[in-house]
Amino acid sequence: MDFLSFLLYFLFTLTLVQGLISLVRVSKHKGRKLPPGPVPLPVVGNLLKLGDQPHKSLADLAKVHGPIMTLKLGHIITIIISSSDLAKEVLQKQDLAFSSRSIPDAIRAHNQYQYSVVWLPVANQWRSLRKILNSNIFSGNRLDANQHLRWRKVQELIAYVRKSSQAGDAVDIGRAAFRTSLNLLSNTIFSVDLADPNNDSAKEFKDLVSNIMVEAGKPNLVDYFPVLEKIDPQGIRRRMTIHFGKVLEMFGRMINERLEFRRLKNSVTSNDVLDVLINTEESGNEIDRNHIERMCLDLFVAGTDTTSSTLEWAMAEVLHNPESLVKAKAELEQIIGKGKAIEESDISNLPYLRSIVKETLRLHPPVPFLIPRKVEVDSEVSGYTVPKGSQVLVNAWAIGRDPSCWDNPLKFTPERFLNSELDIRGRDFELIPFGAGRRICPGLPLAVRMVPVMLGSLLNSFDWKLEGGIAAEDLDMEEKFGITLQKAQPLRAVPTRV
Repeated sequence: MDFLSFLLYFLFTLTLVQGLISLVRVSKHKGRKLPPGPVPLPVVGNLLKLGDQPHKSLADLAKVHGPIMTLKLGHIITIIISSSDLAKEVLQKQDLAFSSRSIPDAIRAHNQYQYSVVWLPVANQWRSLRKILNSNIFSGNRLDANQHLRWRKVQELIAYVRKSSQAGDAVDIGRAAFRTSLNLLSNTIFSVDLADPNNDSAKEFKDLVSNIMVEAGKPNLVDYFPVLEKIDPQGIRRRMTIHFGKVLEMFGRMINERLEFRRLKNSVTSNDVLDVLINTEESGNEIDRNHIERMCLDLFVAGTDTTSSTLEWAMAEVLHNPESLVKAKAELEQIIGKGKAIEESDISNLPYLRSIVKETLRLHPPVPFLIPRKVEVDSEVSGYTVPKGSQVLVNAWAIGRDPSCWDNPLKFTPERFLNSELDIRGRDFELIPFGAGRRICPGLPLAVRMVPVMLGSLLNSFDWKLEGGIAAEDLDMEEKFGITLQKAQPLRAVPTRV
């Protein structure tokens, strides 16, 4: 049998099986009211409606079918939430019922989902790991103690941009921000730089992280047709196994070196995150070596890519909207002094700069869909049944552009936040770039310190023009979809020292 015949036979069989399953489900769900949605096709359901920009496609479908919507993605019932009120219902009022994660097949590479605080169910193991994160990495005291590290890394970023300015070279903003974020995390966790701040030695690791985020964000047939799990037809899990393996090998080597150093010195000579994690492992059974390696993987993959992407979007928006750039620089000159360094303590006195960051996160949330939830029991939302086993996607991108919440929602307008109490910390559901509830991103306290300082430092230390003399209105602002939402075309701009 040739491949085409096999494929046709396979699809016919799959259609027949799905038809039988649908009959069973119709009987099972009789009397229950699912949210509205587009009519699914045989076999593929509504998969063809996702396109290559699913966050946009689903936002458009929500305009037709409503803020809570049912899609059949292959064999998986998926509920799409596209309004702040319903996001509050799911993420706050019924937080526990919607707290489990839907595990993408890609995350099964190296069994990452079994050790990662991102993917573990809300149970004792998850609580222990989350407590370690909150207490030893992202607590106020720990962040205050590491403020000198962040200061030093921002100054290295400024020094790198200054060299480019002297040479008249353009700066790849996203790559420079990634290098800074990478070294900040590596110093916090391992007390070393993983990248030379004066060259592009972080490129390999950035490409590796980018590959992980792209693969994890790709629509994967296995997620919609679990029967294909053993085949892995798109090779996504195979490639993720390679990418995860490289990162875990690097972290494993660094942990071994630290253990050997501690053995030779017969003491703990630093108080970085790695030593804290090793001490925690040695003092009890909360975590083991696997958890330490996987926590490092989570921190580096999530922390570097989201921070650098947000900074790149913020710079792109102010260069695309020169009036905002003028206002930001005027505020910085008045409060800080032109060309002077910015410290974290200054941010509270810079309301327009903070508003730029909020407006950037409104239009460009780092993760357009909050990580999918899986419903373990039948639940009810807004009078509709959300059936057991379905997955729930909250479209943070659509909520941030909802005209019922925001005036002129597609326009970059930092001023909308100047006299507003709306914040990004998960209490205001019109603006949830980091999620909300017990699954809110643990790295939020670091992000709200780091991004404004990096952005303000770049704006106050340099004047900027787009590479190649591109006019502000002609800057390409297209998005590239993945787990994180990045610029399709990297932002390159030429700095002039103030």
